[in-house]
Amino acid sequence: MPLKSYKPTSPAIRTRTTLSYEGLTKKRPERSLVLPKKRISGRNSSGRVTVRWRGGGHKRLLRIVDFKRDKRGIPAKVAAIEYDPNRTVNLALLNYADGDKRYILAPDGLNIGDTVAAGQDADIRPGNSLPLSAIPVGTFVHNIEMKIGKGGQLVRAAGGYAQLMAKEGDYATVKLPSSEVRFVGQKCYATIGQLGNIDHENICIGKAGRNRWLGRLPSVRGVAMNPVDHPHGGGEGKSKGGNHPSSPWGTPAKGYKTRPKTKYSDKFIIARRKK
Repeated sequence: MPLKSYKPTSPAIRTRTTLSYEGLTKKRPERSLVLPKKRISGRNSSGRVTVRWRGGGHKRLLRIVDFKRDKRGIPAKVAAIEYDPNRTVNLALLNYADGDKRYILAPDGLNIGDTVAAGQDADIRPGNSLPLSAIPVGTFVHNIEMKIGKGGQLVRAAGGYAQLMAKEGDYATVKLPSSEVRFVGQKCYATIGQLGNIDHENICIGKAGRNRWLGRLPSVRGVAMNPVDHPHGGGEGKSKGGNHPSSPWGTPAKGYKTRPKTKYSDKFIIARRKK
């Protein structure tokens, strides 16, 4: 979907860009595939704020997305391409031959009326889901499983794709969008193609109020706080206090490794995203 710009009737509108939504076909989601979405505003089950600067925003419904693609061997026709407020990529509504309806992440190039399928014998076409063992080397894939049958966990954002680099033994080598290269089991399923809504990364918010629609509150800088509230707070005039950038709780904010030294999945990573 191309970007849409506006006449500069105000300073906010001057730089604002939005998606044109030309390829979308439905304004309302499929009623059988939505759930109410409770606002948590960054709170955990105890009611404490665990993620700051979250709250407000427009009401949303939660779409039930089929990440597992476990209806194998049953063809489905793409009935609609829909907007999802909970993610950056659009959704494709599938009508299966047995009458079932499901949402999947819409890859680039998938159109209304196309037929998609999942299974070992599916064609190598955008939207079809196959095990990595049945996908040719060099193919772009998304929605990749990490554990057999758990459903896709890798590469699910707009415009994202991973590339199948090699296959050897029980594992396939996959290069992820972050440039990380890792082993994934050949029996794990992945979907063919690059995810759609590629222009999402080029959107310019334009004004602060648009962030509030998305449920993002203004974030207060540490240097603007008092010493009791942040390590960077206080001091006469503008100052950071001489300490390294840190969080309100004193942990380093830049270049600090939080990954455990001994993690089970380390053996599957061939090349890290950070050299």
